[in-house]
Amino acid sequence: MVTDGTSLWHFMAAWSEIFRSGGQSVSRPPVFKRWVLDGYDPIINLPYNHQDQFIERFENQTFKERFFSFSSTAISKLKATANSECNTRKISSLQAVIALLWRCITRARCLPHDCEITCSLMFSTRARLNPPLSDGYFGNPVHIVGGKATVGDLLAHGLGWAAFRLHEAVINHDDKAIKEEVESWIKCPVIYKRIHLFGANLVRAASSPRFDMYGCEFGLGKALAVRSGCTNKCDGKITMHPGREGGGSMDVEVCLLPEYMKNIQSDQELMSYLMID
Repeated sequence: MVTDGTSLWHFMAAWSEIFRSGGQSVSRPPVFKRWVLDGYDPIINLPYNHQDQFIERFENQTFKERFFSFSSTAISKLKATANSECNTRKISSLQAVIALLWRCITRARCLPHDCEITCSLMFSTRARLNPPLSDGYFGNPVHIVGGKATVGDLLAHGLGWAAFRLHEAVINHDDKAIKEEVESWIKCPVIYKRIHLFGANLVRAASSPRFDMYGCEFGLGKALAVRSGCTNKCDGKITMHPGREGGGSMDVEVCLLPEYMKNIQSDQELMSYLMID
């Protein structure tokens, strides 16, 4: 909770640079000056009387993890399809990939068609604040936004329809929305637990294929693969990583209950894109 992915990989890059330069200073030092909403004390008193009110003990859950690799060609086709269906050029590659997985995971869960589902994604607020924060800001300035739809609507419409829901959620979360959300939290602070972040009708995307995960060198050569630990995972969590070969490829870690993972591995829409080289 101390840092987001941007700060984590900034730290890893700096550490690697120190190793490669023989201990010299880093070329892009982190920025530790705190951003505070105007008019508010940076010291927040949490409304808890006992640690059990905010500490959540780890519970081992049974779910399956699998990585799906999308080539740059497949991603280009996904992005082109999503934008063509919406007659726009605004949908990003990341939004197109997440939209595809939102549809496929929903299909794998076999939920009722009138059930409402949400696909949420975390993104850095650095560039969206006015004035913007530095890329080197060391902290955790991320917010969660999401697109909502019923199962029936999501599966009846195409990829572009789903991707545009995500696109709208992102662009609407501007400087005003960010500051209003921060102010709301300051007035009623809470420590979020897993129960707030995950749910049976939720798909949540995190991390980013833009992070330079394979650029960190510590004398062992280029990493063979990127993997993550057991925290912050639950049914419906997808974690985005860059593909090892670069060029816009992506590796996506998907966590699902065993029965859902079995279903998604035979999803024709998903497999049709995974087979594109």
